[in-house]
Amino acid sequence: MTAHIDIHPWAEGDLWLLRRLNAPEVTTHLGGPESDERVADRHRRYLVLGDGRMFRVEVDGVPAGSIGYWTKPWRGEAVWEVGWSVLPEFQGRGVASAAARATVVAARADGRHRWAHAFPSVDHPASNAVCRKAGFTLLGEADVEYPPGRWMRCHDWALDLRPDLDPG
Repeated sequence: MTAHIDIHPWAEGDLWLLRRLNAPEVTTHLGGPESDERVADRHRRYLVLGDGRMFRVEVDGVPAGSIGYWTKPWRGEAVWEVGWSVLPEFQGRGVASAAARATVVAARADGRHRWAHAFPSVDHPASNAVCRKAGFTLLGEADVEYPPGRWMRCHDWALDLRPDLDPG
């Protein structure tokens, strides 16, 4: 039986999920866990995100992670940056890849930017595989600041969002 993977707009009741996603085993490639105060601030930002959208990822109706897109200045233009996080018990099951494909559809429909980029650590093979499976093209390596004050070596994956390129 195949799992049904959906994305739903981030909601007030999703703070508990964000707290679970803040675990050391989930944030290893993102600089480690944040304080509870920073997690609560992130939750508030997700609720009012004006330059993109955040989603709760569900597997057969069970919350499994988060994913979203937001505006990022990149090499002289505004692009969507796509980022995700999946609870350990749902990892390795194609959840992030399916959610990323659904998020690309939402970003394409938004229409504000031509390009979506994702910046997983060069040391994170699973997230790089998500990019490939979601249709992104590897452009090379780049240094990206995340979290603020911490530079990490990432792969720069890009996807052209022009409507005429929609594979669906």
